[in-house]
Amino acid sequence: MSFPPPTTLDTSNRSRILNLGAGPSSLPTSVLLQSAQDLLDYKGTGIGLCELSHRSGTFKQILDSAESDLRSLLSIPEDYAVLFTQGGGTEQFSATALNLLAYDAARHGRAPGTLDYAVTGSWSSKAIKEGERMGGRVKAVTDSKKRDGKFGRIAPIEEWELSPASECAMLYYCDNETVDGVEFPSPGLPIHQLPDDYRKNVPIVADCSSNILSRPIDVAAHSLIFFGAQKNVGPPGVTILIARKSLLARHPDESIPFGGPRIPTTLVYKNLADNSSLYNTPPMFSIHVSGLVFRHLIEQGGVKGAEQRSSEKAQLVYSTIDESKGFYEGTTSATSRSRMNVTFRIKGGDDGLEGKFVEFCKERGIEQVKGHRSVGGIRASLYNAISVDDAKRLVEAMREFCGQHSG
Repeated sequence: MSFPPPTTLDTSNRSRILNLGAGPSSLPTSVLLQSAQDLLDYKGTGIGLCELSHRSGTFKQILDSAESDLRSLLSIPEDYAVLFTQGGGTEQFSATALNLLAYDAARHGRAPGTLDYAVTGSWSSKAIKEGERMGGRVKAVTDSKKRDGKFGRIAPIEEWELSPASECAMLYYCDNETVDGVEFPSPGLPIHQLPDDYRKNVPIVADCSSNILSRPIDVAAHSLIFFGAQKNVGPPGVTILIARKSLLARHPDESIPFGGPRIPTTLVYKNLADNSSLYNTPPMFSIHVSGLVFRHLIEQGGVKGAEQRSSEKAQLVYSTIDESKGFYEGTTSATSRSRMNVTFRIKGGDDGLEGKFVEFCKERGIEQVKGHRSVGGIRASLYNAISVDDAKRLVEAMREFCGQHSG
């Protein structure tokens, strides 16, 4: 099949449509336009981005630039590696467990310790199940659903039941739960409240797939931070790791004599680090688009600017929910509300009315506000590419719908 060559790219519908999908999510139009050009002809080389050799000097510049800008945005210390890989956050449920079990066994010369998990939503629930499936001894230090009957509130750390620090290989937490609309309140997990010996000796792992770059994070307080790109960073396909270099010093096979796991080659963090993310062919296009998003965010005031905007957007929508006199009902406690994924029900969970709301929004160009299939309801995702004016557009629709149906 032959396609006529386009002379221009049509962006006219993008201003009409407001995409509030939870992921893959909106990207800046300027980034997409540059990406489209680069996909066809990267910087006048006559070669499309996806046709370049991943070992060429040209792609190395792309990789180095993306890493440099990410380091600048998050103030990443020099003793941390930035790694670009594949598989999404879900693959990291396996990779984090395996690599941290191996690290713990090799470091202490004994059987791997316990994997601690803070289970605060659907994704951390999946993570602990995968950690157990990988052969780890797992412990839910807190489980919101078991405690409250549903996900919606994060318990304070003093209520967590942590493993002894000397017997623990990892503490995993998910900073923002997209399905349930739950987020650790700013500035994030209060790591300073953990017991001193635990905080100093147990590697802390953060899954920031859905709120990275929306507020600062204390990188140095973590051993590992990972995030899939398709929320706040770029298109699906690339997963980014920020790992303390000491975590990468030993090959995980050194742990096998002590009962450590044998890890698939492409999941070994040390292999990624030793080969500068080029152990095998990386997701080149997704890395490049992510790099363009990093540059765009720097020009928009960096993470501090994003934090201010995300707070303003969330406040607009949550205020509308709270002022609706029960017509809209948030699904999470006020202390655990997500700035990224606003989840709510209409009239106590009226499925018919919620379906009408989805269609009402669609008629006004507001797309993908239906809640996750596992929980229902309504979900509006306010990632970095969503502007304050976009949030006001949603609020206007919510108020209009409430006025028509609240009687």
